[in-house]
Amino acid sequence: MMAVPPTSEPFTAPFPIFTESTDRLMHALQGRFTMAMSPASLMLAYLDWQVHLANSPGKMGELAQNALSKALPLSRYALDSLMGRTDPDPFVPLAQDSRFASPEWQRFPYNVMSQAFLYTEQWWHYATTGVRGVGKHRQQVVSFAARQLLDMVSPSNCPWLNPDVLKVTAEQGGQNLVRGWQNFCDDMTRNLTGRDYSADDTYAVGKGVAVTPGKVVFRNRLIELIQYAPATPDVHAEPILIVPAWIMKYYILDLSPHNSMVKWLVSKGHTVFMISWKNPGPEDRDMGMADYRRQGVMAAIDAINAIVPGQKVHAAGYCLGGTLLSIAAAAMAREGDERLASVTLLAAQTDFEDAGEIMLFVDESQVTYLEDVMWDQGYLDAKQMSGAFQLLRSNDLVWSRMVRQYFLGQTDHANDLMAWNADATRMPYKMHSEYLRRLFLNNMLSKGRYTVEGRPIALTDIRAPICAVGTTKDHVAPWKSVYKIGILTDTDSTFILCNGGHNAGIVSEPGHKHRSYQIATRTDADKYVDPDTWAALTPKHEGSWWEAWQEWLVSNSTGKTQPPAMGAAERGYPAVADAPGLYVLMP
Repeated sequence: MMAVPPTSEPFTAPFPIFTESTDRLMHALQGRFTMAMSPASLMLAYLDWQVHLANSPGKMGELAQNALSKALPLSRYALDSLMGRTDPDPFVPLAQDSRFASPEWQRFPYNVMSQAFLYTEQWWHYATTGVRGVGKHRQQVVSFAARQLLDMVSPSNCPWLNPDVLKVTAEQGGQNLVRGWQNFCDDMTRNLTGRDYSADDTYAVGKGVAVTPGKVVFRNRLIELIQYAPATPDVHAEPILIVPAWIMKYYILDLSPHNSMVKWLVSKGHTVFMISWKNPGPEDRDMGMADYRRQGVMAAIDAINAIVPGQKVHAAGYCLGGTLLSIAAAAMAREGDERLASVTLLAAQTDFEDAGEIMLFVDESQVTYLEDVMWDQGYLDAKQMSGAFQLLRSNDLVWSRMVRQYFLGQTDHANDLMAWNADATRMPYKMHSEYLRRLFLNNMLSKGRYTVEGRPIALTDIRAPICAVGTTKDHVAPWKSVYKIGILTDTDSTFILCNGGHNAGIVSEPGHKHRSYQIATRTDADKYVDPDTWAALTPKHEGSWWEAWQEWLVSNSTGKTQPPAMGAAERGYPAVADAPGLYVLMP
C-alpha cells in the first residue's frame, strides 16, 4: 500500500471567522464584569513578577530584612502609644495621601492602625519594584494592582475603624449614616437608569453652561461647527479654531460665563470657532482617525476659510483634539497647505513613550481585549472609559468619596466642571482601536511612521509657530510628555507650564486664585533644554496662563478688521441653529 506523503501546506482552520467571533464574544461578555480590562494582561504581569522574585534570593532576603527593620520601630511606636507617650510617626504618607490627616487619627489605637497600614503599603511597594528581569510595563502593572488592593483594605474605608466616622456618628446620633444610605440609593438609581434625578438646571447645557452666543454654521455626520458672535467693534484678522477632545463634550472650554475660555477670547476681540463632536453610536463603528481628520479638522478649516476668506487660522486642540490637530497640521505641511497661522496644543501629546499612568492599560493583550469589547457593541462606552481613569486616582475618586458620602453623609456640591465631567461620550470601534494601536502602543506619530492618505507624515514639516500647554498635576498627559513637542518639530515653539490638573489647569480664567504659570519660547536655532532644567530656570508668573497665550496669539496675528458675518450662506455655510447646537445634547 503506497504511503501518502505529508502535505507542506500549513493547517487552516475550517471556520476561522466563527472561531474569531467566538473568542471575541467571550471577551466582550467578560469585559462587562472586568471594566474592559484584560485578565490575561494582569495575570502575565503577576507571573512575570512572581517567577523573577522566586528566582531572586537576594531580593527576598532584602524583603525579609526590610520587613524586620521596619517592624521594630512600629512595635516600639505601638508600645509607646499604649503607654500614653507621644513619638514621631515612623511612617509618613505621600504628599497627596490625606486619608489619615485629621487629628482623630493621632489618637490610640487609630494612630497605630494607620501606621501599620503605611508600613504594609511601603513594604509592598518595595516588593513589587526593583525585581531584576521583570519588564518595566509589567512591573508597573503589578505595583499598581498591589496599590489598588491595599487601598481597598485601608482602615479609613471601614466605618468601625475610622475615627472620623465614629466621631460624626456619635455627634449626629447616626443621622450621617441615614443620609449616607440615601446617597447610596441615589447613586444606584443613577447608575441603573443613567439619569441624575437630583440634578437641576443650574449646569444644564445651553442654560447654565455652553451659553456663549453663537450659531452652528456647518454640520456633517461627525461635527457641528459653532461660530461665536463678536463682542467687540473690531476683531483680530485671524480667526481661532478650537478642536476639543471627543472623549467628552466640547464645552469644557465654554463652561459658565465666568470661566468660559470662548467667552473670554471673544471679549478680547477674537473670532472663535468651535468643533462640537457627535456622540457616536453603533452605526458609527467604522469611523476611523482619517474620518475625524477629514470630516472634523479639515472640514472645519474649509468652512472657516469660506466664512473668513483670505485669512489664516489659529488652530488650538485640547487633549485628543490636540493630537488630531498635530496630525492634520503635519499632513497640511506635507502638501504645502499654509492655511494655519499657528498651532496650540492644550495638554495634548505627540509622543506617547512617556504617556503617564494611563499606559498601565495599554499593551497588546489589553488593546486586543478592548477591541473585542468594542467589536461587540460598536463603540467604547463612557462608563468603561471612566473606570480606568477612576482607578488611576482611586483614593480621590472612589474610596475617599465613599467615606465622605456614604459614611459621613456629606453631599458634594455640584459645579460646572463636575457637570461636564459627568457628561461623557462614546468612542467608535475603529477610531479608538487605531488611536490605541498607532499612537499609544506603537508611537507612530513621533517616529515618522503615521500615515495619512497612504503616506507617512512628519511633525518636522510643520512651519507654523507652536504653543504647547502642560499642567503640573496632569495624570492623562504628563507635562514632560507634552514638552517633547519642542524636539519633535523644527519651528519656533513656546511652552507654557501652569499649575493644576488635566482639566482644572486648562480652565484657569483670569482672577482665579492660586494660579501660576511659566512660559518660554525656543527658536529652531536654540539648544535643547531638558524639562527639569527648564522648570528650574524659567521664571514663574502669578495669574492665568490665558493672558500670556492671548498675547502670543496677537503677536502671531496681522492686526484688526471688521467682524465677519455669522456664516456664509452664499458659499454653502448658512447658520442652521443657535449655539450650542444639537450634537452636544445627544445622550
